[in-house]
Amino acid sequence: MLRRSALTLFTAAGLGMSTALTVPAVASTPATAAAYPTTSVKVSDGAGSCVSGTLTWYNRLVDFTGTLKSVGCRRAWYSVFDGYANPLGARSSSTHCNTVTSVPATLPADVVGGGSYVGVCLDDANGKPVTSCGVYFRP
Repeated sequence: MLRRSALTLFTAAGLGMSTALTVPAVASTPATAAAYPTTSVKVSDGAGSCVSGTLTWYNRLVDFTGTLKSVGCRRAWYSVFDGYANPLGARSSSTHCNTVTSVPATLPADVVGGGSYVGVCLDDANGKPVTSCGVYFRP
């Protein structure tokens, strides 16, 4: 005796009925950040301020998720470059004083293959770097 799946039997039985059976669609699994390479970031000024977090490298953009710890007033600055050192996009956080806060950024890298590296700086309230920038290459 042949065994048929319940779906086959329900579908065959439903053909003669006036109301159609509906089968729930199988949800596709979305791509997760784990599928994309990541790079850890930490830039500090030696006086207690730092920006730290993770760069996630996508095909045509780079996301930064992380925090800024400011002693005095600081802001985080990010810029993504292609393999020829051409700037593709830059962002900065707003100025934060004496706090720890989330400073996410999405950096456009709209070229084939995306960005090759990102510079991350810790700036003063006027946008002047207070430390050397960290350079982080795409893995």
